[in-house]
Amino acid sequence: MSERKSPRRRAREFIVQGLYQWQVGDQDAAAIQVQAEGVPGFNKADGVLYSTLLAEARQNAEALKLDLAPHIDRAWDEVSPVERCILLLGACELKLHPETPYRVIINEAIELAKTFGGTDGHKFVNGVLDKLAAVLRPAEAITR
Repeated sequence: MSERKSPRRRAREFIVQGLYQWQVGDQDAAAIQVQAEGVPGFNKADGVLYSTLLAEARQNAEALKLDLAPHIDRAWDEVSPVERCILLLGACELKLHPETPYRVIINEAIELAKTFGGTDGHKFVNGVLDKLAAVLRPAEAITR
């Protein structure tokens, strides 16, 4: 039974893959875009969300890593590449997209970690982004 994915979920899946290609394969934005467009199902993804978040996460990666660092119990390079990509995406949305509720962002990140990450990666991602949300969105996090 295949799960029906929203266009936003599909976009986030492609963003994680694009960030992975950038971080691990050192591919540029054009190569990532061409590859993504060739994958079946890309046309069902939210293209605006994909383009926006992929560009923002790449452009703001160093600042986002600094935001994430206090909430990670190891060096950035010791975090799995997949989890790094998911954390960058989640941090980008938390920081730059207040229109998206933080719970949605964290839940999406958890689902991405379950799909692409290691066995307990979703727990790690959840813990880190939950702590980051309390810092970046204190008013929203207080009401949880």
